[in-house]
Amino acid sequence: MESSVLVLIPLLLCFFVKAAAATASPLSTSGRWIVDAGSGERVKLACVNWPSHLEPMVAEGMSKLPLDEISKAIGAMGFNCVRLTWPTFLATNDPLANITVRQSFDRLGLNFSDVSLIERHNPALVDLSLIEAYQAVVSNLGDNNVMVILDNHISKPGWCCSRTDGNGFFGDTYFDPNVWVEGLNYMATLFGSHKNVIGMSLRNELRGPRQNVEDWFKYMAMGAEAVHAANKDVLVILSGLSFDNDLGFLSTRQLNVSFSSKSKLVFEVHWYSFSNSEAWGNGNPNDVCGRISGSVTNNAGFLLDRQFPLFLSEFGIDQRGVNERDNRYFSCAMAYAADKDLDWALWTLQGSYYLREGVVELEEVYGLLSLNWTTVRNQTQLQRVQSIQQPFRGPGLSEVPPYKIIFHPLTGHCVTLDSSRRLALAVGPCSERWNFSDDQTLSLTTGSTPSCITTVGVGMPVALTECDDVMSSKWALLSSCHMHVSTKVAGGNATVCLDVGGDDRSVITNPCRCLGGDASCDPEGQWFKLVTSTRLIIS
Repeated sequence: MESSVLVLIPLLLCFFVKAAAATASPLSTSGRWIVDAGSGERVKLACVNWPSHLEPMVAEGMSKLPLDEISKAIGAMGFNCVRLTWPTFLATNDPLANITVRQSFDRLGLNFSDVSLIERHNPALVDLSLIEAYQAVVSNLGDNNVMVILDNHISKPGWCCSRTDGNGFFGDTYFDPNVWVEGLNYMATLFGSHKNVIGMSLRNELRGPRQNVEDWFKYMAMGAEAVHAANKDVLVILSGLSFDNDLGFLSTRQLNVSFSSKSKLVFEVHWYSFSNSEAWGNGNPNDVCGRISGSVTNNAGFLLDRQFPLFLSEFGIDQRGVNERDNRYFSCAMAYAADKDLDWALWTLQGSYYLREGVVELEEVYGLLSLNWTTVRNQTQLQRVQSIQQPFRGPGLSEVPPYKIIFHPLTGHCVTLDSSRRLALAVGPCSERWNFSDDQTLSLTTGSTPSCITTVGVGMPVALTECDDVMSSKWALLSSCHMHVSTKVAGGNATVCLDVGGDDRSVITNPCRCLGGDASCDPEGQWFKLVTSTRLIIS
């Protein structure tokens, strides 16, 4: 069957080559960065989640497309890694793990449609055991130069997560710590020879009434030791409490492990709109973004200053664009991820599930792929995510002195110069090196002297002029989120902010929006993030 996925997805080969280089040797950590253990150069994880933890225990989509086409599509979309989920039972329940893919679907009553389609698209998988099928997915991703993080998502196969599903915390009905450690050891050993397996996430979204800090330190240390003893090459990735929203307890206490925590430990955090649904729905977006970004820093982002990598292992958006809360949050999260230059994994790849919460063929509106997996659900959203796939800075990327890019998180574009030397939004890479100086000018050195961004008037394109000491060339960051880039109009007291023109490309100035606490207005078009980079881009 000819797939249209690869036809419709832009082939971003620069990303694909980066992924190939990333799998050449194990990964390690250097301060807050994940690096190639051989060269010491930064490897930025730009991942997508791919579930394999629900009741069938088979990676989603095998009934839709050949495995190799899915792997190639992941690379073609610019992702260099997959966070591949698995349930503990896959590693510890032999009778379950050793049934075949066909038998797994049969026992769930999915034998007619899904099995016949898996036979059609992936005939080599259908009679493999579940653990062999999982291995086949990992191997095929490796064949396509895609790195893999094995994510222990849940114990009993099924949808995750609720506070009372018996899978939430150590000692819950299905979460025996000893069995969990056994499963981690098994998977770390089994995949020791798979060089594209670069990390293991110990457990997804710890939660529920039993959660507590003391048990977190006790059992996460046990899990980390087990993984490292079985496979010293992989990164050991640790999640926090409260659905992986809270690592704040590490601000006063460190995890004690016998191996060098400064070379293999990575911490992960999740961020969705529904964690603060009421705020995103009813608050002023500027204020909410500023407040919640601060909360993310207090609960997890501080680890970067403590010289530990932080992996944003789940964040995502309703790809249909109809969820206002998601839309507001995602621009904020994109700005944060760019500013901190985080490693990340988008939720999610799949356009549908074999079976989720009793519903057959349930559509996943957060999925990059459409219901039938043959097209990208929203090319615009994919393009936004692609804008942060490449690193902005880090070891091996100190090619030029630090500068700023002017990043527009709503579109994923950057402010650059067009052919007429006017400022415009353009698809990355972000090639202009801006300087935001102490005298509040935004300047660009394109010759022997710098030129400064200057406002001409309300609704007018901004100009790039000689840097004079005039108010219209002085810029300040307004609002709680610090993303309104504002100045004064010459000859008056009107404050204006950078904005996007009606052509969706030109950069203009307009009255600053939503500064007064109004919850109903939309400031996202005026959000610009000044992101530090040291990457040399030749345009």
